[in-house]
Amino acid sequence: MIDPHVPFSTRGVTRARGAPEPGAPPPGDQGGPARLPVRPGTGRFFVLACVFVCAACGLVYELELVALASYLTGDSVTQASVVLSVMVFAMGIGSLAAKRLRCRAAAGFGAVEAALALVGGYSAMALYAMFAWTGDRGGAWASGSHCLVVVFSLAIGLLIGAEVPLLMELIQRIRRQDAGGAVADLFAADYVGALVGGLAFPFLLLPLCGQLTGALLTGAVNVIAGGALVLGLFRQDLTRRACCLLLAADLVVLALLATAAVLADDFERAARNAVYGGDVRVALRTGVQEVVLTGGTRGHPLGLYLDGRLRVGGRDEHRFHEALVHPALHGPRARVLVLGGGDGLATREVLRHPGVRRVDVVELDAGVVRLARRDPALSALNRHAFDEPRVHVTVGDAFDWLRRTRATYDVVISDLPDPGITPSTKLYSQEFYGLVRHALQPGGRLVVHAGPVRSRPRTFWTVDATVRAAGLRTAPYRVGGHGSGLAAGLDRTSGASRAPRDWGFVLASLTRPPPRGDPGEPRPPGVTGAVPAAEARAAAATRVTGLPPSTLVHPRYAD
Repeated sequence: MIDPHVPFSTRGVTRARGAPEPGAPPPGDQGGPARLPVRPGTGRFFVLACVFVCAACGLVYELELVALASYLTGDSVTQASVVLSVMVFAMGIGSLAAKRLRCRAAAGFGAVEAALALVGGYSAMALYAMFAWTGDRGGAWASGSHCLVVVFSLAIGLLIGAEVPLLMELIQRIRRQDAGGAVADLFAADYVGALVGGLAFPFLLLPLCGQLTGALLTGAVNVIAGGALVLGLFRQDLTRRACCLLLAADLVVLALLATAAVLADDFERAARNAVYGGDVRVALRTGVQEVVLTGGTRGHPLGLYLDGRLRVGGRDEHRFHEALVHPALHGPRARVLVLGGGDGLATREVLRHPGVRRVDVVELDAGVVRLARRDPALSALNRHAFDEPRVHVTVGDAFDWLRRTRATYDVVISDLPDPGITPSTKLYSQEFYGLVRHALQPGGRLVVHAGPVRSRPRTFWTVDATVRAAGLRTAPYRVGGHGSGLAAGLDRTSGASRAPRDWGFVLASLTRPPPRGDPGEPRPPGVTGAVPAAEARAAAATRVTGLPPSTLVHPRYAD
């Protein structure tokens, strides 16, 4: 008779090497059922709730990186592609690496969430600091910013990828179920959380908290959710020392995030001054873009920056807007349409011409229009153009507005952001100019700001090719700057070295190449008059032939 109290190893039965001890969990169970302070059903709900929160936080980190990288470098398509592809790749590597942590899934998950909260929470602040303080005015900063975007995408992707196998292990330890069912439950919570995070970022976090504080707040939610799950639900799986270390790590991360949140306003102010100079008067984020006003007092020239791009500033501002507006207004000009131009400066030049009965302005950003009306320096510069009874301002997208309108105009002035900026490419497309063509009266003219000629000739001549593809006859021209003024293109700093040395324009009409001005026609006082023929020849000397037009489905603006 076999004595049941005799150890199994002495019963005359030899256990095969590698076989589990009797009563031990099967391979892969990694420690058997978890000892929970709640019922298994409740514990499972808490794990899925944590999956939901972590997924929402992870998507916010991705969107923060895309948004800030696009703001700093200007190409949203490229930045979104880089961030998302690198992050997805890193998630796969993180999932593979997390397999080694499955034997300590609870402790591993707690450590991953603490690290993810710290890295993701500080990512926006680190990128902005790189841009503000280590950026070279000549453009070398872009390489550093790109590298940092890739580094953060890799780090955040690795940590997000490590979450999935660890959470799968934890949920299986609560109650064993078939792998397909567990994956379905886990991914359902993950995808719903991603939806909430994706909607919360543009509609809640960005308008209420901004990019820096929004990322820090997301990190705090992340570390609280991960710490609460591990220390509250799986604390019996941890040693006393592991519990203390994890709690201390979570508290340190929370303290760092809270400290950064308290200092976020001072940090942003200092970084903004490092970028724009020390005379920032107005800094606000509208629903469309970041708007910064500098100078305008005590003899300092006014500077208006939209998402880091200098739109108004320096001694050349009048020269730019005169070159944009006056050549197109030689001829019938009773009805004028200004697309963009929320600063009121193009409208100011239009109103200098006699015979203008109505000016319609279509501007996307209501915040810029409010500044143009209320800011003392900017309203003085535009001579209170928007208070003129002949001027009618509509806030909306120029493309959509042209699709709806039935009005026609003698002159259409396109004072829009540079075509090299991704959100603006549809406003420099063949379809857009087709809409403009239908809004022109038979003798009407269109003028387009097409970016610098010498530094970006392919972009300039692509605009010309696109306007011609819409059925208009063109007369391109350029005007040289003095090297200290308006940089309407892709600059992100206040350095004069970033400003273009010239500005290119495309004047177009329906029937024949439009004149750039009749020297015998009466002009408003102080207007320089027609564009010299030499400037037209200077633009023609840079011509790039054979360029296809840019369309909505195939944008072609890239130098």
